[in-house]
Amino acid sequence: MYNWLLWFHVISFISWFAVLFYLPRLFVYHVENSDNKGFVEVVKIQEMKLFKYIGVPAMWATLLSGAVLIYLGGWMSAPWLHVKLLFVLLLVINFYSMNFYRKQLLEDRCTKSGKFFRMYNEVPTLLMLVIVAMVVLKPF
Repeated sequence: MYNWLLWFHVISFISWFAVLFYLPRLFVYHVENSDNKGFVEVVKIQEMKLFKYIGVPAMWATLLSGAVLIYLGGWMSAPWLHVKLLFVLLLVINFYSMNFYRKQLLEDRCTKSGKFFRMYNEVPTLLMLVIVAMVVLKPF
């Protein structure tokens, strides 16, 4: 049972990261093509569907399966886990900040540039490096 749950957690994590990597890229396309109204309307739909129908369920599947794995593994006192959970919290904050920008873009109120969203797109990668290092290396 544990291995199946771990499998589900990894699949959920990968699905969530697909959204974390691709949604800011859509934001780049959105702001850099703001003069093309037809294109922007399509991108707005893609942004909404990606966030609501893939991102939110994948995030919750990742968090809930991770919580059960922590419970079953008895790792609550492991220092590496506390570091990992801190970075997971930062990842959740980053994810919901994407929704903040998505809503601004939906209402044509976002003043951020394509360059900003290119840099913003790197945040999940940096967080992922620490999260995966904590799990694999267990340095503490």
